[in-house]
Amino acid sequence: MDLGLGGGRRRVVVIGGGVAGSLIAKSIQFLSDVTLIDQKEYFEIPWASLRAMVEPSFGERSVINHRDYLTNGRLVTSSAINVTETEVLTAEGRLIAYDYLVIATGHTDSFPKTRTERLKEYQAEYEKINSAHSILIVGGGPTGVELAGEIAVDCPDKNLTLVHDGSRLLEFIGPKAADKTLNWLTSKKVEVKLEQSVRLDDISDGGKTYLTSDGDILKADCHFLCTGKPLGSLWLRGTNLKNNLDNHGRLMVDENLRVKGRKNVFAIGDITDVPEIKQGYLAQKHALVAAKNLKLLMEGEKESKLAKYQPSSVKAIVSLGRRDAVAQLSFTTVIGSVPGMIKSRDLFVGKTRKKLGLEIKL
Repeated sequence: MDLGLGGGRRRVVVIGGGVAGSLIAKSIQFLSDVTLIDQKEYFEIPWASLRAMVEPSFGERSVINHRDYLTNGRLVTSSAINVTETEVLTAEGRLIAYDYLVIATGHTDSFPKTRTERLKEYQAEYEKINSAHSILIVGGGPTGVELAGEIAVDCPDKNLTLVHDGSRLLEFIGPKAADKTLNWLTSKKVEVKLEQSVRLDDISDGGKTYLTSDGDILKADCHFLCTGKPLGSLWLRGTNLKNNLDNHGRLMVDENLRVKGRKNVFAIGDITDVPEIKQGYLAQKHALVAAKNLKLLMEGEKESKLAKYQPSSVKAIVSLGRRDAVAQLSFTTVIGSVPGMIKSRDLFVGKTRKKLGLEIKL
């Protein structure tokens, strides 16, 4: 089944409807014949998902049907399984022709197909947290730390334990931020165990007794696994782009965010080998640079006119509940309500909705 329409406008296929893919599809939908391929019918603002676990109604704004912003494009709810020089093959056997291809498959994860199902998951997670007396969080990266912050602030009566196999929290940024975060969590009565792992395949007592690598026995009514997800590039290893992957499975891109050696294939977001930490706001920057370059190419501009992406220095804001955050900036590291005012109150949901051309509030 061939979904390429041909005609005057250039055909752009975007694979992946996450932070980067959704924004580039929205940005070029009136400039091209755009098709977005995503396994879900919706875009979820990922850094807002943890708030929705303690406040399910928050998901009403942070989980957005692709059709709400993609008003002039085609949505194919499926996964891509192969790419040729001219077409994308989906899991259902659809062949979608392209003139330009954008790969934005980020990291792999398991999510339901529909927005309604995802919102129901938030409600179930909320009830799981609400009914528990003790909670175990496995993983001390940004996801584990932010979930611990949400629960510690909204549910201060819970006995909360966070176990991390690294020597410090938030290893993707500096030790000052990690130390400040550890002190903050400790002040909220979160027990943090570093340099330990949890054997989740060896849970006893009806799922309430956990054993750490140090032999410690932990009691918890439930647990949340907050470890890193693999890159969404495994499917590319059987395609004509297999030689464009580096040893970590990332697509190697040039300064214009095109896959190296490819004039009409872009890669954006976490799947790229751009030398910077992987964060949502940087994926949005990728999308805007690639969208600009696509527009220039479709207008027949010279290669020399293409925008160049400049990798960002290491800076990050990790929310700690509704009011606080820890921020590592180029000149200092701070924690508390000041960085919290930047991120933690709305978690950039209004800002992200605005980028997609949607109402900030519902």
